[in-house]
Amino acid sequence: MQSSCMTVTNMRGSTPPANRRLTTAELALFGLLGAMTFALKMAMAQFPNIEPVSLMVMLVAVSFGWRGLYAVYLYVFLEFAVWGIGLWNIAYLYVWLALFAAARLLRRMESPLIWAALSGCFGLLFGGLCALVYWISGGWAFAVSWWVAGIPMDLLHGAGNFVVALVLFQPLRRGLASFRRKYGAH
Repeated sequence: MQSSCMTVTNMRGSTPPANRRLTTAELALFGLLGAMTFALKMAMAQFPNIEPVSLMVMLVAVSFGWRGLYAVYLYVFLEFAVWGIGLWNIAYLYVWLALFAAARLLRRMESPLIWAALSGCFGLLFGGLCALVYWISGGWAFAVSWWVAGIPMDLLHGAGNFVVALVLFQPLRRGLASFRRKYGAH
């Protein structure tokens, strides 16, 4: 029986059906993208809360659809494997999904300012999103005190995300689209 999988490549943000199994090439690609996200974050670790992860999450969301979550959760796994599981990174299980879903909703958007605003807002809200873990583990007072103490870092995070996305999102999006056309990566 033949598969009825059809890939639409002429429409931005379109992806193959989610029920299709990953190809070997996709598995390798998502592995590379997840590992590259982790490596880029480590390379930029000297800059406080200036990170490429938000950019990469948005890129895989718009370029590969829901299958891009393989790359995102490989990155999360690498964080856990290298640093261990703690309150500070357990939130990665849902915060990156929230950004991914927002990027999927906006996938047809072309404006670099909109992408920069999404990434910047996510950076500003990052501490608040992560505070949910602290609320569950220690109550409201713990969560609010942790979040408020981190507001200066969230300001840096938001500004850094805004600039990184403004400069790099569109060129990298075009590069991934070109890669998909040339190599048939879905």
